[in-house]
Amino acid sequence: CPAQPRSGTMVKATKAKKGSIENVNTKLGLVMKSGKVCLGYKSVLKSLRQGKSKLVMISSNCPAIRKSEIEYYAMLAKCIVHHYSGSNIALGTACGKMFRCSALSVVDQGDSDIVAAVE
Repeated sequence: CPAQPRSGTMVKATKAKKGSIENVNTKLGLVMKSGKVCLGYKSVLKSLRQGKSKLVMISSNCPAIRKSEIEYYAMLAKCIVHHYSGSNIALGTACGKMFRCSALSVVDQGDSDIVAAVE
């Protein structure tokens, strides 16, 4: 039975391909330097509730209940969700941090065009 696309979903979720991982990482580095980002699960939910988020990135090994809660809040805020193909360690490293990061929210993209790139 082939998978049929649902017509009622509002959240745009994207999966990264192997060739575009470096592209997302470079754009993420530019956002970290020139834009505003909220790192972490609690900060992401707070920015989504306030309606400040433009894009939410979730790591591949984020727990399912957290992932679904972030996606639900993003649907209510009409925000784009990008499922980062790497683990939380890789997402933290892509942000230039020395710690793990399961979710991040782009509040201001700065000089980068990451929102258009992940669409």
